[in-house]
Parts: sequence; structure tokens; C-alpha cells
Amino acid sequence: MIFEDIKLLLTEKFGAEVIVGEETTGLQPALLIAPDQIAEVCLELRNNPKTYFDFLSCLTGVDYGAEANRFGVVYHLASIPYKTQLTLKISKENDRNEENLPSFPSVVPVYKTADWHEREAYDMVGIFFGGHPDLRRILLPDDWEGFPLRKDYKTAEYYKGIKID
Repeated sequence: MIFEDIKLLLTEKFGAEVIVGEETTGLQPALLIAPDQIAEVCLELRNNPKTYFDFLSCLTGVDYGAEANRFGVVYHLASIPYKTQLTLKISKENDRNEENLPSFPSVVPVYKTADWHEREAYDMVGIFFGGHPDLRRILLPDDWEGFPLRKDYKTAEYYKGIKID
């Protein structure tokens, strides 16, 4: 199934508003999905016998910069039997306040591999995944302050008396 067929399948199932845009330049085209519908879209793409995207190979949190005040998530799906790949992207504006983390639905119920990927995006970028079964830091200590992959992150000079280079 080609990119245009997948777009048609999703709009027939969820309506035209499910796809908010597309990126067709670069090595792999991407569908920009309405953020609140990402879990349902992934479930359809996994369960539909025409697509069968049975593997979430990567999930990445993205900080689009302080000027944009936008955060997003990129999903790389693969269909092992059909030997094809698909990139989905979601994003939304956020005020960058650490008390108000950008929030997206978890896809852990669809892809178990999303468990650790979402925890990493939470830990490093500060993206909250609603419905995640165990959303906590995975790479950094529990008492670490801030999110190191945010573009406005300021590295602390010391952590527990140890100088950070």
C-alpha cells in the first residue's frame, strides 16, 4: 500500500480532519496526524490487513524551539510482512512551562515497544503521555531537574556535589 492509499484509508475511517498535513520532501514522506487521534490511527494501521504496521521501530520527542513554542512526537512504523515503512508526526503548541508539560496520548496499548520510547521522550524532552502505564524517568536520576534535550535547557554546574562538564 502506497502513501496516497494510506491517506485515503485513514480519511475514510476517521474523516478528513485526522490528517492535518503531510511532508513529502526528504527521504521518507510523513503524515501529520491530529494529536488526539494518534492512538486510534496507530491501532487502525496495525490491525488493518491492508497496512499491518506491526512494528513501532522508533518514537522520538521533538522540541521545535523556543520561538515556535511547539513540541511533537515522530513515530516510525514498519510492516514486516509488507516490507514497508511509514512516518507519522504529531505536534502542538506549548508555553514551555515545566509545570505544564506538552501532553499526547500514549500508544503503549497499541505497541508495547512504545513503553520505553515514551519514557525516554518524557525524560529527555519533557513530553507527557496520557495513559502511559509507568511514565517516569528512564535515563536520568529521579531528582534530575529539567529536560536536557529541550533547546532552552541550561545545564547545571553541579549535581549532588559533582561538577558537570
